[in-house]
Amino acid sequence: MVMGLDNPIHIAFIVIILLLVFGAKRLPEIGRSLGTGMREFKDSVSTGHAETPQQQQQSTLTPAAQQPQAPIAQPAPVQVPVAAPPTPAQAAPAPVEPQPQHQA
Repeated sequence: MVMGLDNPIHIAFIVIILLLVFGAKRLPEIGRSLGTGMREFKDSVSTGHAETPQQQQQSTLTPAAQQPQAPIAQPAPVQVPVAAPPTPAQAAPAPVEPQPQHQA
C-alpha cells in the first residue's frame, strides 16, 4: 500500500483539511503567494543572478536621485518635572498620644 499524493482521495482529503484550517477566503491568497514565490525562485535559479525589483529601480535612477536626503529634524522631547520624594517628616505624621479623659 503506497501513501503518496497520486491517489485523488488523498488530494481531496488534504484540500478539505486546508479549507477547514484556513477558510475559503484565505486559500486564494495563500495560493497566489505560493505561486509568486515559486516563480521568483525558478527565475533566480534559471538566470543565476537574482535582481529584485528594488535593485532594478535603483540602477535606473540618476546619481542625483540616489543621494541620501537630509535627516528630518525631530522635535526635542518634553521633559516633565518629577516631584521630589517626601521627606521622612512629611511622609508620616508624628503619632498623637491620646489625652486622658476626665470624668466628672
